[in-house]
Amino acid sequence: MTLEEVVACESAAQKMQTVSHAVEELLVAAQRQDRLTVGVYESAKLMNVDPDSVVLCLLAIDEDEEDDIALQIHFTLIQAFCCDNDIDIVRVSGMRRLAELLGEPGPTEESEESRDLHCLLVTNPHTDSWKSHGLVEVASYCEESRENNQWLPNISLQER
Repeated sequence: MTLEEVVACESAAQKMQTVSHAVEELLVAAQRQDRLTVGVYESAKLMNVDPDSVVLCLLAIDEDEEDDIALQIHFTLIQAFCCDNDIDIVRVSGMRRLAELLGEPGPTEESEESRDLHCLLVTNPHTDSWKSHGLVEVASYCEESRENNQWLPNISLQER
């Protein structure tokens, strides 16, 4: 490996860590301000009623769920809708960390109250111009990814 390749790899890893942290910050802030819609069904309802209020769609899945055909079909439809409506999309892995951030029971904990965390929408109502550092960082990452022909960037949330 050349020095340039080593520096590029380190830079990419640092960028991924920065974006991962921005996603975490954004999710916590959005939930606190009631700007987060959680669940595939709930997200589909919101996008049908008010797609212009959605600024970011997070599709969350771990490796062990990759074979879930029904979930993959939902994701494909949601991705198509987001692309048609200019909504940034990010694929997220690390469901345990996601549950932890949102105050949900972890996948190993049994609870009747756990929500479907596979699709999350961050909204910004038309009457409001809410901007968070996390939202700006993630939107920039999505734009950068599209410029590199990566239409569905992946982010891994690390357990702490």
